[in-house]
Amino acid sequence: MAPIPRRRLLQYSLPALAASGRARGRTTDTVRLTWGYGGLTLIAKERGVFEQRLAQQGIKVEWLGPFPNHAPTLQAVAGGSADFSFGGSTTPALAALIAGAPLVFAEFVNYEPRTTAIIALDGSGINTVEDLAGKSVAVNRSGLGEFLLVAALEKHKVDRSKVRFVYLNPPDAAPALGSGKVDAWAMWSPGVDIARRQYKAHDIFVEQRDLDFQIDFTSYLVPRSFARDNPDLVRAVIAALREEAAWSDEHPLDSEIIAQRKANYSDEIRDYFVTLHRRYTFYEPNDKAFVARLQSAADWLTERKVLPEQVMVAEYLAPA
Repeated sequence: MAPIPRRRLLQYSLPALAASGRARGRTTDTVRLTWGYGGLTLIAKERGVFEQRLAQQGIKVEWLGPFPNHAPTLQAVAGGSADFSFGGSTTPALAALIAGAPLVFAEFVNYEPRTTAIIALDGSGINTVEDLAGKSVAVNRSGLGEFLLVAALEKHKVDRSKVRFVYLNPPDAAPALGSGKVDAWAMWSPGVDIARRQYKAHDIFVEQRDLDFQIDFTSYLVPRSFARDNPDLVRAVIAALREEAAWSDEHPLDSEIIAQRKANYSDEIRDYFVTLHRRYTFYEPNDKAFVARLQSAADWLTERKVLPEQVMVAEYLAPA
């Protein structure tokens, strides 16, 4: 048999590689994504366009959830049952890295406006941050709620030892506030907005309005080995999420209807979110200016004991 010319051999082999979906930057055709009742992953899951876009590249999507907040998704990814955390707070992500989770940041996102707030029940007598002295506040440990409370107390010169931090995840914190088991709650949207109306509560401190600087951002993390073995797949997922963000930016009502349908809150809250016209800005792991911002935030959190020790962000970045 005559030898096959090199050019002809390439014509046969390259389509086969493309069909299998396993080029040099990918060792699997499946990605397992976590999701919760908010954010881009919820929109991506519910619309279905995200899965179609990845399917065109030979990638199958499996959804795991719902998860109540970022920390449990980090545990799922670190434990090997998922590949991507669902796009949550950088603060618990940093805490997980300090604890030894073998993860890296695949992408960062900043969404605005920032609506995380500390709320208290109407008639509780708590109307200012200073009124929290001698009171209990529900927060998620090493997360967005805890850091916001720490920042609020510092800004208003309230000694942290005068306030009791009660560590609860969102599903437990909401009824604790409503029943009076805690006096206040630091929480993000939509949970804080639902509780504000359901339990007749009001704002004490709002992140974007009252905080002088940003400490926490949105982040997607993957196992370090997954990022090393599947850089093309990671980039494909991030690119598809960017497309979802662009769609959400241009369709605020449709986006909020999707979130409302799953989180089951009122039309009043949905319409309020529409007026915010929330927008997403993405930052890649090799964005040195952004990484410097996050490092400053991590140092701030460490100095205030929200994080147990210093972490060097640059050591936990996926290849861009």
